[in-house]
Amino acid sequence: MELTQRQAEVLYYIRSYQEKLGITPTIREICSHFGLKGPAGIHRILHVLVEKGYLIAPAGKKRSWRIPGGPVGKTIPIIGRIAAGTPIMALENREDELPIDPSIFGSKTCFAFRVQGDSMIDAHIADGDLAIIRPQNQAESGQIVAVIVRNILHEATLKILRKTKGTMELHSANSAYPPMVFSGWHRGRIRIVGKFVGIIRRSY
Repeated sequence: MELTQRQAEVLYYIRSYQEKLGITPTIREICSHFGLKGPAGIHRILHVLVEKGYLIAPAGKKRSWRIPGGPVGKTIPIIGRIAAGTPIMALENREDELPIDPSIFGSKTCFAFRVQGDSMIDAHIADGDLAIIRPQNQAESGQIVAVIVRNILHEATLKILRKTKGTMELHSANSAYPPMVFSGWHRGRIRIVGKFVGIIRRSY
């Protein structure tokens, strides 16, 4: 099906962005690239591209448009939310796919989630980074883990795990945040969902 010049330009930008960064751009990023002040025009173009079959837009997804067929080969799913009691790889948790072979990070299976805040900044993990996680429920002292703490941290976050003879501690890599210390039966509140194995960071 034929496209207008602007429709073709938007499609090319989305394809190039995904090939370079492994994720699709936001409406704001598309508008910024084309120097547009408002999103209305881009919404119309995306709707046309979906109608003509150049993009796929699953319902209810924040970054919903993607190239038909998706990434080729092995991929790393981007998990939008890791909540207590929810299977990590559940389809409803997936926002997008990184077209990257997990073996690059030394694992057959990995997932990614977006870092929020500055609590790990001294470990060179910044707000907005994609943290690459190898699923596992155990870790050694000193390792960075994705962790949920029952009744305290209801969604997964990154912390440095420290183990002593009687305690398990979760440390931030930022002195502004105090450690979380658990002893006795309270150690059972901690659920490790994976080990941090790398990051992907956008270049602006």
